[in-house]
Amino acid sequence: MAGFLMAEALRDLWRAGRIAVSAVMLIALSLAALGGFWLLSSNVGRAVAQWRDRVRVTVYLRREPTTNEVPALVARVRALPGVAAVRYVDPATALLSLKRTLGKDAAVADQLPSNPLPASLEITATPAAATPEAARALNARLAELPDVEEVAGSLDWVEQLARWQRLATTIGLGISAVLAIAAILTVTTATTLVLHARRQETEIMRLVGAPEFVVRLPLLLQGMLQGLIGAALALAGLAIAHHLVAPRLGPLVNLTLGLANVDFLPPLELAALLVAGTVFGAAGGWLARGRA
Repeated sequence: MAGFLMAEALRDLWRAGRIAVSAVMLIALSLAALGGFWLLSSNVGRAVAQWRDRVRVTVYLRREPTTNEVPALVARVRALPGVAAVRYVDPATALLSLKRTLGKDAAVADQLPSNPLPASLEITATPAAATPEAARALNARLAELPDVEEVAGSLDWVEQLARWQRLATTIGLGISAVLAIAAILTVTTATTLVLHARRQETEIMRLVGAPEFVVRLPLLLQGMLQGLIGAALALAGLAIAHHLVAPRLGPLVNLTLGLANVDFLPPLELAALLVAGTVFGAAGGWLARGRA
């Protein structure tokens, strides 16, 4: 029975011709758009999560504290709510760090008449302080400390990155929804044509006592096959695009987002796209059921 139903579904798919091909391509486009924006969103989400876990605030001091003053200053800052760790950086250490950053251009720093860098405190915030409101409150508390010249560092840009992530997800869902509706309607049209083409055949099957599900199920399977083929094409396209583009974007992504590489979609999300394609096709076949 299963072999008969599958053979009928394949024959119906062949009968649908170009309209079936159009439905497959629309499903592939809708899922490729969804997968592409999903891939973008997941990688930006990784960056947001990483940066939330390593929020840094730098407190620049008006003067360099003495050796005896440093432990008390560090302990005072460490006791503030939202502070996980504190590291004192003296001007000499700050200059060495600048030279390492400059690399081959470090000789420029040696030409300075004196060290212009101030003493500072590098503060790591707790996870509870990794929100815009908590970060601003922590910055305000740090700014009230004596001998503090400036407080640098905020979570605002991380939140901006998170907003871009949500925007990408929303756009992807919107584009995919429009294309998916078009794909479902195209599958419905293809299935309707098949229903008309085999109208006499289905009437004969009913007359000889064939169950209704035997008559209808090949049409539903036809739609599911279109959706599955479209989903497979979408995944193949995404995999090829990722293989070609991700290595070229690696340095830029590392510089801007701090990610070592652009990850592909995990297996669970790939399976979800396959299921979505099958559901789109099945929905198209189901909508045509009443037209036999």
